Amino acid sequence: MTAAIAESLEAREHLLVQAGTGTGKSLGYLAPALTVDGPVVVSTATLALQSQLVDHDLPRLADAVEPVLGRRPTFAVLKGRHHYLCLARLENTAEEEPEDALFDAPAAAPAAPVKWLGEAGRLGKQVLRLQEWAMETATGDRDELDPGVDDQAWKQVSMPARECVGAQRCPYGTECFAEASRVRAREADIVITNHSLLAVDMLAGRHIVPPHKLLVVDEAHELADRVSSASQAELTPELVDRAARRARPIIQPELAETLLEAGDALAVGLAEAPAGRIVAGLPDALREACTLLDAATRGALDKIGDIKGDDPDPVRKQQAKALVDDISKTAQRLLEEADHDVAWVEKPERLGPGRRALVVAPLSVAGTLATHLYDERTVVATSATLALGGRFDTVARALGLPAGETVPAPRGAGAAAARTAVAAAAAAKTSARSPNLSVAAGEVAERGGPGWRSLDVGSPFEYGKQGILYVAAHLPRPAASGLPEQAGEELLTLVGALGGRTLGLFSSRKAAQQAADLVRARTDLPVLLQGDESLPLLVRRFREDKASCLFGVMSLWQGVDVPGDACQLVVIDRLPFPRPDEPLAAARAAAVDAGGGSGFAAVSVPIAAIRLAQGAGRLIRSHGDKGVVAVLDSRLETARGYGGFLRNSLPPFWYTTKQDAAVGALKRLAAAN
Repeated sequence: MTAAIAESLEAREHLLVQAGTGTGKSLGYLAPALTVDGPVVVSTATLALQSQLVDHDLPRLADAVEPVLGRRPTFAVLKGRHHYLCLARLENTAEEEPEDALFDAPAAAPAAPVKWLGEAGRLGKQVLRLQEWAMETATGDRDELDPGVDDQAWKQVSMPARECVGAQRCPYGTECFAEASRVRAREADIVITNHSLLAVDMLAGRHIVPPHKLLVVDEAHELADRVSSASQAELTPELVDRAARRARPIIQPELAETLLEAGDALAVGLAEAPAGRIVAGLPDALREACTLLDAATRGALDKIGDIKGDDPDPVRKQQAKALVDDISKTAQRLLEEADHDVAWVEKPERLGPGRRALVVAPLSVAGTLATHLYDERTVVATSATLALGGRFDTVARALGLPAGETVPAPRGAGAAAARTAVAAAAAAKTSARSPNLSVAAGEVAERGGPGWRSLDVGSPFEYGKQGILYVAAHLPRPAASGLPEQAGEELLTLVGALGGRTLGLFSSRKAAQQAADLVRARTDLPVLLQGDESLPLLVRRFREDKASCLFGVMSLWQGVDVPGDACQLVVIDRLPFPRPDEPLAAARAAAVDAGGGSGFAAVSVPIAAIRLAQGAGRLIRSHGDKGVVAVLDSRLETARGYGGFLRNSLPPFWYTTKQDAAVGALKRLAAAN
């Protein structure tokens, strides 16, 4: 992997690298990063990986290469503005209008006693603590606040990028924590950021992240979704109400009232519209609400005008203008009803009881990525799940690259070559030009068009000896939501054979709850259910109590790392196809169908392949791990069109459809423990 990155840098070609757990991929891309003249940017999808890089991998690498380079490499973390304390916003928390204070739940003034009761009192105390912390912190980074505060409290002292007036016009510009973090990033050898900020940087013209020649996108299977989220916009009555209150001091009362009336119309339209994707154009009530919002926001923006240096309060004016402008652009976008956008009414489950939102998002971000991601830099995209069905084509298209043939590396070959190449790449820092190292980990397929290569570095694990993939092919095809009775009996048989140590990954909360109730009723095993407590606490208890089972939904399918014998059985209740009511997936599948293709094959199957591979990847996390991945969905064996594709997207476990073989293996593991 290290050698392939070095060659890609020299050839100025992009690289897709599949690297499983245990391959040392972070060092595999960090080492050649030190051969690049200028900063290198590494983007991650999860805080866990970001912490691993900053707290462990980068310090180890810096120690190792300092004697070679004659200096210690530097690194910095770059986050969005809202991750940092804003001194201007902190000053204004004591000056919010009463109505605005009720909506935003800000704190009282620092010198005033906290008089609120219940939730408001708790938030007030948190903001008072933040005001004290502001006098102590050197970075203003929320992640360094211990103990932390909840999102509502943090919103009172942080500033979204859209509402920031900029360092030159802000009275606290010279003391700004966010600006200081950007200065540190510009001076570092390696900059660690996240996919969300990377997406915003692309959409904003690439002026946030420092200029660089190499971009490493780790957890690259998440990038397209994060870009979709960054390109998404929504309207809610609460947002309109907040914008009207913020703008009221600087616009005429009748303009503020018009904006509030448009928000009321939106509330009525959302209450009448069914939740889900809007297929045949905006309903009349929602179209009328968007038209009213368009007119009201245009009038308000004309009155607000430009932010000038002599404005008495540029921060408040910019906040109001940003909120109104966002609503204006979203309303216009929804009224346009462009073919490249998808609109839907968001369900109350995400927003809270009784609340709805009108959402619009791009049908595809492949074009955006093709246009903005690859220019003037080499991009290395890596993940444990890039080669779906043994090919990189599907992920390449999602990332805005043309499809092509894939030549995978021999499995298991990557570890030794990576260790050798790391040393070579570190030494190559002293060379006058980029190294041209051979790729010992596997073949690299040349590409035409923009120029990209692919590489599967294999795995150091012997999946065929360490793990079993068992598909319960005798079970009927899953139909209704929840956990079917026969699947529940299968789950009991498997869990009982091992005596716990089970991570249950379910397709719905209903299925997870039913599974937990069943195991609790029919066994004495402790069952931990996602939602009962915080996820980190549940995972820690699961790791410590080896008789326990941990059951949950999609957030458990990736990011849970429990090596050793605490997790020896991973049960997946059904193939994780997107639900029919997932608006974006449904719209993308419909677009493929309309073009004469198969939306199910082009959209739903790849989504299921990535999710399934991520879920199955929870089993083998170290060289000593052993166990069984049990899929209680017979389609993985019986579906001719996609079953083989999904199996080929998984690690090469020993495969069986015989229950006796799986149960026997689990009993042997139980006896060994």
